[in-house]
Amino acid sequence: MCYDNLLKYWAEKYAQQMASWAFRQPITTPVEILKTELSVEPIRADSVIFLKSGPEVQHLEFQTRVPQNRPMPIRMCSYSIRLQWEYELPVRQVLIWLVPTSNPAVFETEFRTEFTHHRYQVIRLWEEDPEPLLENNALLPLAVLCATQNPTELLSQVAQEVGKIQDTDQRQEIAACTQILAGLRFDKQLISTMFREEIMQESVVYQDILQKGIAQGEKQGEVAVILRQLHRFCGLLNPEIESRIQSLSKPQLEELSEALLDFTNLADLQQWLDSH
Repeated sequence: MCYDNLLKYWAEKYAQQMASWAFRQPITTPVEILKTELSVEPIRADSVIFLKSGPEVQHLEFQTRVPQNRPMPIRMCSYSIRLQWEYELPVRQVLIWLVPTSNPAVFETEFRTEFTHHRYQVIRLWEEDPEPLLENNALLPLAVLCATQNPTELLSQVAQEVGKIQDTDQRQEIAACTQILAGLRFDKQLISTMFREEIMQESVVYQDILQKGIAQGEKQGEVAVILRQLHRFCGLLNPEIESRIQSLSKPQLEELSEALLDFTNLADLQQWLDSH
């Protein structure tokens, strides 16, 4: 399941509650969702959410695994600088690790070189007390990944809290998201015993996440094919051009796949990208 699609959707829908919990303080001012693609080359991550609350930008980052390239400290520093450049506001960041690991990377809270020092907050969800999340419907999906001596009991407790939600649409939505995130920790059969499977299947958000995941997979496949063709034709492409191709929409990728048949050199590709 595409956890990145789920977390992005959930954190944006319940931005105020999510930010209040992540930054450890009540946020009462209106929260504005900012675009997640910056004007310069994007950095790929599990789930990135940019919010604007009062006179600051808030950056929430969810990670299920430690990246093999571009360590998180330099990613967080890069995002902070780029956000400040684009919005001319101070930036607060919190990096939320979802899956337990002994990798020392999940304990890093700063990027430091001889000339640069950048700090950010870190939450390791498996160390968090589930009680504050159990008290807020919007945070119930994350509660299943929190610290506990009895994971099965915690999952049952979350399921009971979900069952208390009176609004049918909200109950189905939260149940679906909870089950998806529970898949990071629990066996599918156990999850099914706690939640009625038809609730998730009927949930609008589940279907939306599923469709986005399918579309994302199709787009990545098209990008891979186009890049292979261009590598054969033009040789190794510079990172900037590859990034521009990856940021194209699905219709644009389809158009490019036809147009490249008429390209005679790299300049044709550059001209096509400039015109799109």
